[in-house]
Amino acid sequence: MRRTTLLGGLATAALLAAAGTLPATASAAPVSSDAFTRAVAQLKAHSGSALVADGQSFTLKNVQTDADGTEHVRLNRYADGLPVLGGDTVVHLGKGNTWKGASQSLAAAPTRGAKARVSAATAGRVALAASTAATRRVDGTQLVHDADAAGTTLAYEVVVGGAYADGTPSELHVLVDATTGTVRDSWEGVQRDGTGNTFHSGTVTVGSTLSGSTYQLADATRGGHKTYDLNGGTSGTGTLVTSASNVFGDGTLANRQTAAADAAYGAQMTWDYYKTVHGRNGIRNDGVGAYSRVHYSTNYANAFWSDSCFCMTYGDGGSGWYPLTSLDVAGHEMTHGVTSNTAGLRYSGESGGLNEATSDIFGTLVEFSAANSKDPGDYLIGEKLRSSGVPLRYMDKPSKDGSSADCWSSSVGRLDVHYSSGVANHFFYLLAVGSGSSSYGNSPTCNGSTVTGIGNAKAGAIWYRALTRYMTSRTNYAGARTASLSAAADLYGSGSAEYNAVTAAWSAVSVN
Repeated sequence: MRRTTLLGGLATAALLAAAGTLPATASAAPVSSDAFTRAVAQLKAHSGSALVADGQSFTLKNVQTDADGTEHVRLNRYADGLPVLGGDTVVHLGKGNTWKGASQSLAAAPTRGAKARVSAATAGRVALAASTAATRRVDGTQLVHDADAAGTTLAYEVVVGGAYADGTPSELHVLVDATTGTVRDSWEGVQRDGTGNTFHSGTVTVGSTLSGSTYQLADATRGGHKTYDLNGGTSGTGTLVTSASNVFGDGTLANRQTAAADAAYGAQMTWDYYKTVHGRNGIRNDGVGAYSRVHYSTNYANAFWSDSCFCMTYGDGGSGWYPLTSLDVAGHEMTHGVTSNTAGLRYSGESGGLNEATSDIFGTLVEFSAANSKDPGDYLIGEKLRSSGVPLRYMDKPSKDGSSADCWSSSVGRLDVHYSSGVANHFFYLLAVGSGSSSYGNSPTCNGSTVTGIGNAKAGAIWYRALTRYMTSRTNYAGARTASLSAAADLYGSGSAEYNAVTAAWSAVSVN
């Protein structure tokens, strides 16, 4: 299961202001523009703690406003005109434009005056060699400041496009040190997770639109979401799924529209969950629906979300696999889009594990929210994908899959992100359900403690607020603990049972 994000897209239509000079004009969104202006001014006023220095500028990503008027203004940071990867920040403004601090992972302001000693062409060759895709090409190169715990380093961000042997598209982001020419980091922009009436969910209602004498699988009530049949193709949109009778599929895989009905239902339930539970109006919170594509390639046992097309794509599966159109997969993949448009967690190291876990968490909550008797809520990931019935991952004890981590350690960040996600998945299970035996599993703790769960609703609200208000692109597990405690304090109060449960659950997975 994968997710794509385009290089440089954040800055395209955003506001830009020098730290010392506020813009004279605003964007088309007055409220956001005003919040942006005030946030930059507050950063300048608190330049020491915010690590703001001469030569820095910011663009607006989005603004979240609480019921009490508190604003959380998410900004991207630039130094001498270059993006600062890991320099993004969330400015928290209270009533009367009062400073309530900023959430960021930047350790030090970028060093000015750094010069590249390696050419862009050389960086491109290094990046091509780092890719394991079957076909590959350089799609873009830009100089950036790459921030980590030690500070910032001038680097080239090279995007290597192409495709893997199984047909999955690749968009590998490779950071090449602009001084030494070595690879600092890399992450796949198209994020993958496993190999891999409706087929999975029985007879359901799906949104459709009458056009002439035929019905289109197009949901006007959920941002205009449409479902297309790629018919084995790997590009474009394919053919819009239509029906003369307003019935799509027959529950069997012999009918091509069955998978389309699954995809439409998954998109519908994901939209409804975010809208009803969190008040989020679509993946980008702008009321615009994505679109879905089914029957991708041949015997393709995977599914992926792509920011570049703002679309969801499903394969039909291969030997031992069913189509990857189950509810938790739909919720998982489209949540990558939500994460991209909020915290933007980088898909490597601990932040990559948190990115994957966030998709597992909300994919699970979408499944519970749908309350479908054919696919009831559980804390298993991808349990309907294999003919063997073996899930891809387990949240009660992630290590049951043979690879995932139950507990945090200093080596977790070196694991594949699908396995390092186990720490956050385990945390969320303990927070929602609790430790020990239940009807959903038997969850141990890493410190031998007993944890009492607070339920999906409260646990989900805390994680969503932490993601959208406090986490940034390089948030690690320690940062996620801080973010979720801040979210719990906002929602339920410091020292509340919910706040204490968050503390206990993180301790139970060795994040202290």
